Amino acid sequence: MIRVILPFHLRTLAHIDNEVELELKGVATQRSVLDALEARYPVLRGTIRDHVTHERRPFIRFFACEQDVSLESPDSPLPAAVATGAEPFLVVGALAGG
Repeated sequence: MIRVILPFHLRTLAHIDNEVELELKGVATQRSVLDALEARYPVLRGTIRDHVTHERRPFIRFFACEQDVSLESPDSPLPAAVATGAEPFLVVGALAGG
C-alpha cells in the first residue's frame, strides 16, 4: 500500500479529500506510483507528467522520506518506508516568482 499526498489543486480536480492509498504490483517506483494514480484518477493524466513523454511537469516536485527525488530516475525504487506505506509519497507544486 502506497500513500500519496497531492497538492490541493490536484485533489480538487480529482475530487479527493485526503491522501490516496494505492495498491502496487511489483517494485514501488515513481513511474509505478504515477501510473497507478493516473489509472485510478484519469483526470490527473497530463497534470503531473507530460501526456507524450511522461516526464515530470515543470514546477512539480516529488518527495519521499523528506528527500527530493524529482531528479532521480523514474524507475529507481522508492525508499522502503514509502513502499510499505509508513511514509507518504508527496507530489508538491513548486512556487516560482520574484
